[in-house]
Formats: sequence, structure tokens, C-alpha cells
Amino acid sequence: MDINDLRGLSTAFLLFAFIGLCFWAYNSKRKKAFDEAANLPFADEELNQRTMQEESRNG
Repeated sequence: MDINDLRGLSTAFLLFAFIGLCFWAYNSKRKKAFDEAANLPFADEELNQRTMQEESRNG
């Protein structure tokens, strides 16, 4: 095994990691959490406290 084999394996690993990350990010199960996170800068203090309580309950 030489350096070129290692480079090829690392490239393949990073490709699979990138594809996995894309599937994770665009999974419909996470849409609600991502939408809430996107709106946090616009939320008032009461909504922020309610969200924190829900997250602490869910783990």
C-alpha cells in the first residue's frame, strides 16, 4: 500500500461522509427542528423559554 492508495481511500471516505451528511441534513424528520432553529433570532423570550423546556424534556 502506497500513498496513492491512502489518498484514494481518504477521498472515498470523505465522499461517503459528505453524502451521509446531506441525507442527514435534508431528512424530513429534522425539518421541524431546523425550522425552529432558523426562527430563533426572531423569537421573543417566552417562545425561547418554551423551546428550551421542550428540548430538555426530549433530551
